Amino acid sequence: MRKIYRPLAAVVLLIALAVAGPAVAGQSLPGVVSDQPVAWTPNVLDGTVTAIAVVGDTVVVGGDFTTVAEAGGKTRLRRRYLFAFQLGTGRVLDAAPVLDGPVTALAAGPSGGVYVAGKFARVNGTARPGLAELDVATGALVPGFDAKAGKGQIRALVAGGSWVYAGGTFTSIGGANRTGLARLDAATGAADPAFDLRLANANHDKVKVEALAVTNDGARLAAVGAFDTAAGQRRPQLLVADAGGTAPALDAWSTDAYAARCKTLYDSYLRGVDFAPDGTWLAVAATGGMSGATRMCDSVARFDLDGRGNHAPAWVNRTGGNTLWSVAVTGAAVYVGGHQQWMDNPAGHKSAGPGAVSRPGIAALDPHTGAALPWNPTHSRGVGVGVLVTVPAGLLVGSDTDQLGRTYHGRIGLLPAVDG
Repeated sequence: MRKIYRPLAAVVLLIALAVAGPAVAGQSLPGVVSDQPVAWTPNVLDGTVTAIAVVGDTVVVGGDFTTVAEAGGKTRLRRRYLFAFQLGTGRVLDAAPVLDGPVTALAAGPSGGVYVAGKFARVNGTARPGLAELDVATGALVPGFDAKAGKGQIRALVAGGSWVYAGGTFTSIGGANRTGLARLDAATGAADPAFDLRLANANHDKVKVEALAVTNDGARLAAVGAFDTAAGQRRPQLLVADAGGTAPALDAWSTDAYAARCKTLYDSYLRGVDFAPDGTWLAVAATGGMSGATRMCDSVARFDLDGRGNHAPAWVNRTGGNTLWSVAVTGAAVYVGGHQQWMDNPAGHKSAGPGAVSRPGIAALDPHTGAALPWNPTHSRGVGVGVLVTVPAGLLVGSDTDQLGRTYHGRIGLLPAVDG
């Protein structure tokens, strides 16, 4: 069937309806997105885009950059670490909150705000070490939210229902001792006393959560990072928790797929996780170094969430020695980003092995088999594509480089949804 691009007005209306609350798991899209990016996204002129959140028809972008410009515009706009633009037009919003350090994570809030985490101590002159909630339209702090993040860094945020989940290297947050993972009241930032998964490392490395995902119904949470136990149970680098209701607990589902280490310099080699739109499975993206086809290094894998106990992956796709940083799941595809050169490459050693297909920087995989789909927009590699976010309008892509679909797009772009 011929692919038809949605009219712009319809896209913006659909976004406003479908993303009024945070889109927390994979966004269901009718087909694989276009391999040609839209022309109107603004350009980030330096640094790296490390986080993207969508609130209504506004895209909030965080990182360690300082300057942006609208598409085709010559005016350079000072936007240090954080800015927002309008979906459908690319117009950069006037709001310019003042942060004294880079942004590491973002999550859409339940009432038009955005949660911002990073290496900052103050926001708009007010003490908010590491975590704050901002009004998207004005850039002002949202009154009442003060999580009082302690020492350490917040590396991941996701909002679900009346909660905000934070992951990183911290040991206290929201007025409570929490190691690497916490659930916070979305209105106040106070830690939920009922949620403490007690992450630990048997080899005494520092606990670190790299990425989080929550199902669209808020019932399940996934976390990846440097830990090997949770709530006293074996959970090497990947856990799933039952997050619904008033008594959250570690899920009985587990996997030992990531128990073996890759290069010893990595305390954890998992970098991204996302649930399928229906919440019945998840996908995990990894770095790790070249260890052949028997380990899970430099790979993306699907895990089905049916049943209890230990689970093997349903499929694994390996890059042959190049890092994957990010993953986003839709009904039609599993998108992965990184600085990979190939997919379908289990025998590669930073080279194209038998059956390898060229997929520089970004790829789409069949969700049922894991094989690379023909889709191949390409992305300049650099450190790599670290952010993939799906919305009804398509796939938002954030990175440290400026070539997407073989055209100039400064560190952010949108590959639009198409009708299948």
